[in-house]
Amino acid sequence: MFFVSEIKTTAPERFRTPLQEKVYRALDDLHIPFERVDTDEAITMEDCVQIDAKLQMKMVKTLFLCNRQQTAYYLFITPGDKPFSSRNFSSSLEISRVSFAPSEKMQTMLGTKIGAATVFSALLDTGGRVQIVFDRDVLTEQWYGCSDGTTTGYMKVSTDDILRKFLPFAHHRALTAEV
Repeated sequence: MFFVSEIKTTAPERFRTPLQEKVYRALDDLHIPFERVDTDEAITMEDCVQIDAKLQMKMVKTLFLCNRQQTAYYLFITPGDKPFSSRNFSSSLEISRVSFAPSEKMQTMLGTKIGAATVFSALLDTGGRVQIVFDRDVLTEQWYGCSDGTTTGYMKVSTDDILRKFLPFAHHRALTAEV
């Protein structure tokens, strides 16, 4: 059975990654409340079903994409149960077709491994190389469910706090796509 801890409202006692530490420090600095759970390693959206039930929200799916030349990078945030179409994504933004960015780029640019991509990686993207793109459907949800930068920590935050407090703090502006 997949382990999901009881809900917590404080940062972990020990941080697993530098990004995870930055996430909780930023939330504290911005006075953004959150609920979080510790879990077994969750990699797939199927793993997130029990996390969703515990936190009473819907986990987003965060995809790290790039163009063929690997000169343009996108962090696309979409509902967890929505299929991804590269064609629709590219068409919505009027850009060349994209594909998944290499896993080594996830580590160097986002500070995460596969399964842990998160909007909070904007904290590490100080050069603004990654364009954050929200699926319009995500923006209609009251709660934003995502990884804390690890594959064993997940949280629930107000979507409004992500858009109005966190992204400006991280010096990022998000685009919205209809995909």
